[in-house]
Amino acid sequence: MGTYLFQVAYTSDSWAVQVAAQANVVDRITPLVEKCGGSIRECFYAFGDYDLIVLADFPSAEAAAAFSLSATAGGSTKALKTTELLSVDRGIAAMRTAAEARSVYTPPVPSAVAAQRQQPAGT
Repeated sequence: MGTYLFQVAYTSDSWAVQVAAQANVVDRITPLVEKCGGSIRECFYAFGDYDLIVLADFPSAEAAAAFSLSATAGGSTKALKTTELLSVDRGIAAMRTAAEARSVYTPPVPSAVAAQRQQPAGT
């Protein structure tokens, strides 16, 4: 099961309905999340570019995408951004794999880090 961050921006029409009805957003989206095989961890209203933040677990990327597509197809959002999250342990495991894998990769252009290492200090 993977954890996903969904950042949602509503349309002004969607906000107008929500302000008038004042319904619980978690109650509204839970059936869709569950139909796609997921479960909601947390849900927050937010200030800024996105109006709602949802942390949810899904069994696969396809299941998370199904939720995102279904929510977007409803027409109440002007933007919905999905990000798969890695636990710290999974991130460290990825770093270990990257450290091992980089020995077989030759980048097409020397990296800025490699170029800096070749310059004497203070130049």
